Amino acid sequence: MDERQRSINRRRFIECCSAAGVGSTLMPGALAAIAQDAATITIDMLESAQRIAGVSFTPDEQRRLLEKLNGARGYVAGFARLRAAGLGNSTQPAIVFNPVPPGKKLPSERMPLRRQSIDVSMPGSDEDLAFLPLTHLARLVESRQIAPTDLTKLYLARLKKYDPQLHCIVTLTEELALRQARQADQEIAAGTYRGALHGIPWGLKDLLSVRGVRTTWGMSPFKDRVIDTDATVYSRLTKAGAILVAKLSTGALAVSAQWFGGLTRNPWNTRQDAAGSSAGPGAATAAGLVGFAIGTDTGGSIIAPSTRNGVSGLRPTFGRVSRHGAMTLAWTQDTVGPMCRSAEDCALVFDAINGPDGKDNTVLDVPFNWDASADVTKLRVGYMREAAGAAFDDQTRRNNEDALRVIRSLGVTLVPFALPDVPIEAIDFIRYAETAAAFADVTRAGVLTEVERGPEESRRPDEIRAGHFIPAVEFIQANRLRMQVMEQVDEALGDLDLFIGSNQALTNRTGHPVISVPNGFSQGSPTALHLTGKLFGEQQILLLAHRFQAKTDFHVQHPRL
Repeated sequence: MDERQRSINRRRFIECCSAAGVGSTLMPGALAAIAQDAATITIDMLESAQRIAGVSFTPDEQRRLLEKLNGARGYVAGFARLRAAGLGNSTQPAIVFNPVPPGKKLPSERMPLRRQSIDVSMPGSDEDLAFLPLTHLARLVESRQIAPTDLTKLYLARLKKYDPQLHCIVTLTEELALRQARQADQEIAAGTYRGALHGIPWGLKDLLSVRGVRTTWGMSPFKDRVIDTDATVYSRLTKAGAILVAKLSTGALAVSAQWFGGLTRNPWNTRQDAAGSSAGPGAATAAGLVGFAIGTDTGGSIIAPSTRNGVSGLRPTFGRVSRHGAMTLAWTQDTVGPMCRSAEDCALVFDAINGPDGKDNTVLDVPFNWDASADVTKLRVGYMREAAGAAFDDQTRRNNEDALRVIRSLGVTLVPFALPDVPIEAIDFIRYAETAAAFADVTRAGVLTEVERGPEESRRPDEIRAGHFIPAVEFIQANRLRMQVMEQVDEALGDLDLFIGSNQALTNRTGHPVISVPNGFSQGSPTALHLTGKLFGEQQILLLAHRFQAKTDFHVQHPRL
């Protein structure tokens, strides 16, 4: 047997064992068998695999197991056929995660969107114009004080000027943007106004695809790839009249702020990275390079860069926004949401992108009723003591305490609140298994090594490799425990609408929405107030955030580049 065939056999064996929940580097018996050119799974391999699976079988039981594994219709043959199916990253699983505990009633009444009433006049400089919130930009466009083409050219110029400092652009979509802007000019001039997003330039995280435009996922092996699909969120924003000016950076494989084009920087402090993985949307929105942006979040990838860059970012309830056309990291945790300069900006964008599309089988049809004038004192609000927290530095703690005083001044009553104590490590590996499945083809193709050793220096590959050694039985057991955890969190929330603070390690796995809004500065960088809502309670957390921003000015401050 030549070395090439030996290498092929070794790889095939490792893949088979991975699919069966059998480890490699932790199993000296398996490695010894490979070295001896074993053609089938042996007793020694089973002995090693048992230690990972946490089971023990007698010699006779092991013999019968080998028949199940090695037979012509055995598991290994099935695994080989499965790997040849070419499932890629986008094929959805038949198992669909629903964050709603059994018996939980969801809102069904639909009401018209009600924006705040404001009068806006053109600011005295392009700089001031660029940093206006979406709510203000929309009024300027609607009243024809500025044409979409002029606003688009302003943001395109700023993107070109400041990207060398921030490294936030993957692809400048100038030709597409100017074409969409001219169409918006014509429609508005003819009296056709589509709504608050009409004529507003925006940026899209480069995990979501647009036909004819590169979609790289931040990975150098995919830096020239074009996916022939329009993500639902892009289609819906285009239908609303928004103008795509750029695909914005994501940390490679949706982790950190490092991608093949560099390290995306925080515009408030360019010695600091923009946090990940929605680094580009966070930096570009904060720097006034787009009117708003779209990010994605699996484990904090909207909330972390919103906090770091001082923007308002909403991670919606799981099952609110279609992920069609987005890179899959974890089918049961991935969300898509807005990153803007105010809470009401987030409400306007979220209103345009939420709801079923017939392409993502997790999305539920639950109404979102935004009313900027709603009575905030009717909100039932909990307060986690950790929200002000000893875990923060002195200035951040003072900022959080000041934020609580502002909220109380609104007439909101705060009640003590605590989340259940949950062993996160017992359910955390659910995501790792899903990620390993989503990138199984990429793993076998050797792409992970390129991403690991390339300019992006991603740390995700080790997590993906480890996910291949999670036993299927433990994966199912973890999902059963996850249901118990969802019920515990629902019980803890009781009749509360939201609580002040966040525990994303927990609530990203139960599917609850979170918003981050700026509440001050510490050591030259923004700090943030986090509000976590009940399931499908976006309007409540957005309302409290909106009223907080009406009493503060942190969201209208901007960095000096």
